Amino acid sequence: MKILLKSVRIIDKDSAYHQKKMDVFIENGIIKEIKSELKIQVDKVIDIKDLHISQGWFDSSISFGEPGFEERETIINGLDTAGKSGFTAIALNPNTYPVIDNNGAVTSVQAKAGSHPVRLHPIGALSLKSEGVDMAELYDMQQGGAIAFGDYKKAIRNPNLLKIALQYAQNFNGLVQSFPQEDRIAGKGIVNEEKNSTSLGLKGIPNLAEELQITRDLYLLEYTGGKLHIPTISTKKSVALIREAKKKNLAVTCSVAIHNLIFSDEELHNFDTKFKVLPPLRTPEDIKALIEGVKDGTIDLVTCDHAPIDTENKKVEFDHAAYGSIGLESAFGALQTLFSIEEVIDILTRNKHIFGLESAIIEKGNPANLSLFSPNEEYTFGESHILSTSKNSIFHGYTLKGKALGIITKSGELGL
Repeated sequence: MKILLKSVRIIDKDSAYHQKKMDVFIENGIIKEIKSELKIQVDKVIDIKDLHISQGWFDSSISFGEPGFEERETIINGLDTAGKSGFTAIALNPNTYPVIDNNGAVTSVQAKAGSHPVRLHPIGALSLKSEGVDMAELYDMQQGGAIAFGDYKKAIRNPNLLKIALQYAQNFNGLVQSFPQEDRIAGKGIVNEEKNSTSLGLKGIPNLAEELQITRDLYLLEYTGGKLHIPTISTKKSVALIREAKKKNLAVTCSVAIHNLIFSDEELHNFDTKFKVLPPLRTPEDIKALIEGVKDGTIDLVTCDHAPIDTENKKVEFDHAAYGSIGLESAFGALQTLFSIEEVIDILTRNKHIFGLESAIIEKGNPANLSLFSPNEEYTFGESHILSTSKNSIFHGYTLKGKALGIITKSGELGL
C-alpha cells in the first residue's frame, strides 16, 4: 500500500521536520520520503485542510469490557475507537471477567486484537482475580506480553503484597502499579470530601485517603527498589509527594486522568452520574497543582482513563451508579482546552519507555506510527462524536478544540 500525505504540518520535536509543512510518502508501513513537494503514483492520497501529524499517541489506562462485559465494549470496537481518536497504542486494564491474571488471559486478548492497526498491550492483574490476597504469576504474564501489573481501581490493602511484588518484579524489570487509595480512610465515600459533599449530603473521600496510600507506597519502594507506577493521582499533596520522591531518585512514575485536570467537585450539584469517577473530582486548587505537575514533568503520563459503563449501571441514583467515563474520543480536544498544541502532542507521546514501548520519530526510513489530527476547530462534544458502544462521557456538552482524524501504522490505517 502506497500512501501520500499532502502538505501536512509535522509536530515532532525529535524530528528534523518539526513544525514544517511537508509531503510524506509511506509504502508498506515505512516512511520512504519526506519533501516539500512529492509527485508519486500512489494507491491513496490524503489531502486534508489543516492536516497535522505526530508520532503515534499512547494511553496508559484503557478499559474495554471483553471478555465478560461485551455489552460495554468489545476489543475490536474499542481499538477502532482508539484509532479513530488518534491513538496507535493502548494499555488494556485487567478489569475483565475473568480478570486478566494469567498467561492464557494475556495472550487471549492479544489474539482477539490480531493485527489491528492499534497495538493492544495488556496490563496483568497484580493479584489473583484482583482480590488483593495472593500475587498473580507476574513473570508468566510478562512472557505472554503483559507490560505492567496492577489491580485496576483497587487498592493494595496488604503492604506486604506490594513489597513482595516490587522485589519479585525486579528479576525481570517488571513495572508494578498501585492504585492510590487507602480504603479504610475512604470508607463508603463516593465523591471528594469537601464543602460540596457536605452540602449535597454525599459521603466523601478525603484527600488523605490518596496521600496516605502514596506515602506508604513510596516508603515501600524506597525499601525494596524496583519500579512503581501510581495511576491517576488527583490531589495537590500527591503531586508534591511524588515530586519529592523523584528528587530522591526513586523509580516512581505517575499519571493523571484528563477529567481530573478539567472538572472540579463543583460539577456535582445536579447529581449527574457522568461526573462520578474514581478518584473523585477534587477542588480547583488541586486542579491547578495537577496541571503544573503535568507541565513540569512530575506527572509523567496523562490518560483519558477510558471506562465504558452500560446504561443500566450509569443511569441510576448517584449513590448506586458505577464509577467511570469514556474518554478516547474527547482526549485530544479536551487537552487542547488546557495546553498548547506542542504541549498536547508531547503529553500524548512522551514516556512510552515507562511501559517498555519504543517511539518512532518521523524520519525517512522509520516505520510509520502516525497520529493525524486537525487542531483548530472548536465544537460542542455530543453523542454524534462518540464511537464507543457505551455513551457515558463526562465531556458531553463540553466545548472542545481540535479533532483527531485517524492513524497510519505499519499494520494499516484507520479513520481516513
